[in-house]
Amino acid sequence: MKIKYSIYILLAFVALAFACKKIDQGFLSDTIRYKDRIINAKRGMPQTLSDRINADGSTPPFSFKMLNLRNKATGAAAPQEFYKEYEILVFKPGMAFDPEKDVTVALLNAKRETLKKPPMEFNPISGQIAFNRASGNLPLGEYLFDLEATNRWGTKVYPSFAQINVIEPSVDDVFEVTYQAANASTDAEVFTAMKAPIITCTKVSNDGARVILKITDKNGKPFNPKAGAVIKRGDRPTFETHAKFNPVVSTEEALLCDFEVAPFPLVKYITPTTDWGYLIYYRIPKAFINIDGMANQNANPAFGFRVKMEGTYQIEVRMTDATVK
Repeated sequence: MKIKYSIYILLAFVALAFACKKIDQGFLSDTIRYKDRIINAKRGMPQTLSDRINADGSTPPFSFKMLNLRNKATGAAAPQEFYKEYEILVFKPGMAFDPEKDVTVALLNAKRETLKKPPMEFNPISGQIAFNRASGNLPLGEYLFDLEATNRWGTKVYPSFAQINVIEPSVDDVFEVTYQAANASTDAEVFTAMKAPIITCTKVSNDGARVILKITDKNGKPFNPKAGAVIKRGDRPTFETHAKFNPVVSTEEALLCDFEVAPFPLVKYITPTTDWGYLIYYRIPKAFINIDGMANQNANPAFGFRVKMEGTYQIEVRMTDATVK
C-alpha cells in the first residue's frame, strides 16, 4: 500500500513539474532570407517588386523592419532620395484605360491622379520591397541593409541581410516585340510573303513619352512618310489606334507618336470581331520601294511592340529584302 501511495506522489510531482515549465513561445529562424539576396531596382519603371521574405519555418505572425540602409562601398547612409516623396501620376482606383473612349489628354487625365510617394516602400508584413516611377530619382549604386524580424518568440537583427542595386533598365526591360511580319501585294491584292522585318529600339532620352518610328530599307535608309511612302492600310490598326491623344506627325524620315502613358500600347485593341493585340499595319506603295525578286509590288509590314516606360524612343522597322526606290 505504501508503495502504491509513493507512486501516486511521484506522478503528482512529475505533473507539477510539467505544469510549471515555461511554454514554448515559438521559433524565429537564424536563416530567414529572400530567394535572391540581390534586389535590382530598375530606375523609373512603373513597378519593381522583390520576393517575399522566406521565414524558414518561423512562427507567424511576424513583422519586419529595414535598418541601416547604406552605401555598400563607403558605409555612408543611403541618400535622402530614398525617403523623399515625389509626385507620380497613377490611375485612380477602379479606373481603366479605354482606347476607344479616352481619346484626349483631358479624358485620360480625368481617370488619373497625382500622388506623392517615396520611390521605395518596404512592406513590414511580407518584407517585400516595391519601387515605383519615382525611382528614376534614385542615385545609381549598390546599397546594403540590415533586417529586424519580430514574432512571439522575440526579436532578431540580421546584419547585411540583402543588397539593393539601383540600375538603369536595359532595352529588354523597357521594350518588347510582340509580332513582326511582312508581305508584298499586287494591285489585284495578290499577296506574297516577304522576310519578316527586324525591329530594334534605341532610347533617346528620359524626357517626354514619344515613339519615333522609322520604317527603313535593308541599308537603313528610311522611307518618307511625309511624301506618302508610308500609308495606312485599310481599316487595320495603326499608331493612332492605340493612342489617340495627339495626332501622329509625319516627317521625311519617321512617324512621331506622343503616347502620354506607359506601357504603350496600354491595352490590346479588340473589336467585336477581332483581337488585334498590339498590331500596327502600314503599306509602302510600289512607287517608293523595290522588293528583291518581286517587281512593281507594294510592301505591307505588320508589327507589334510595347514600350514599358515613359521617355523618347526611336524604333526602327527594317525591311531586309527591299530598298528605297
